[in-house]
Amino acid sequence: MRVTVKEVGPRDGLQNEPTFIQTEDKIAWINQLSKTGLTYIEVTSFVHPKWIPQLADAYEVASRIERVEGVTYAALVPNKKGLEGALAANMDEVAVFMSASETHNRKNINKSIEETYPVLKEVIDEAKRANKTVRGYVSTVFGCPYEGKISIERVISVSERLFELGIDELSLGDTIGVANPVQVQQTLEQLLKRFSAEKMALHFHNTRGMALANVFASLQMGITIFDSSLGGLGGCPYAPGASGNLATDDLVYMLTQMGIECGVQLEPLTEAARWIEEKIGRPLMSHHLNVVRGNR
Repeated sequence: MRVTVKEVGPRDGLQNEPTFIQTEDKIAWINQLSKTGLTYIEVTSFVHPKWIPQLADAYEVASRIERVEGVTYAALVPNKKGLEGALAANMDEVAVFMSASETHNRKNINKSIEETYPVLKEVIDEAKRANKTVRGYVSTVFGCPYEGKISIERVISVSERLFELGIDELSLGDTIGVANPVQVQQTLEQLLKRFSAEKMALHFHNTRGMALANVFASLQMGITIFDSSLGGLGGCPYAPGASGNLATDDLVYMLTQMGIECGVQLEPLTEAARWIEEKIGRPLMSHHLNVVRGNR
């Protein structure tokens, strides 16, 4: 088995920081990440700066990073205007997003679920015309801060619609970190009846310390693509209680110890984590970094 680790820290991590990380520092950090063996980095979001001011420099960052062959550089886009920026910066892949929860979708996108589909269709169609791959994020798959449990029927409905619209890959998000391994397996049992495991990724948050256990449960179901954020950076600005993401360094350590290939080198990854935590001015919360600190 080989696992693909998709690093989302420069976007999903930094968007939730209270202070603006300097553009030069973002670029330098992404350049470090490109040399760790990662094959996928989500570098920024072309969302209006009014909503995500921490990523107001999206175009400059995306257009100035040093591209490494074999690495896919992606960006989150909310609409056609955002796509224009991503295409101008020559992103390899664009990611669209919505929620399985009606309330969270309105909070996050300011539209109902049904109103969101035409907007995403426009983005997906134009991205495809530009020969870009498209990823679809579905938030609150395992629970919503406003509605609580989300039915599997709702998750299936949204997922089917996104594939019908033309996405290449679906990332299922545990936005507030409420999932447990049994729930993950039960959810995947239903989804894998309809969609290929090769086209699904899992995006776990570590709010209750369950992210790695949920990865293990997903591995047992045949899922081999996982989103993570170096050091555990990030959360969702529109989901109260959404603490950090699954930490890339913890994920890579676990996979390596289990004998599962992922191609990511832990030493340069650790150096990149220590570097960015100096820039944000606080310790990152990954277990691996805590151990590293104790050994120094």
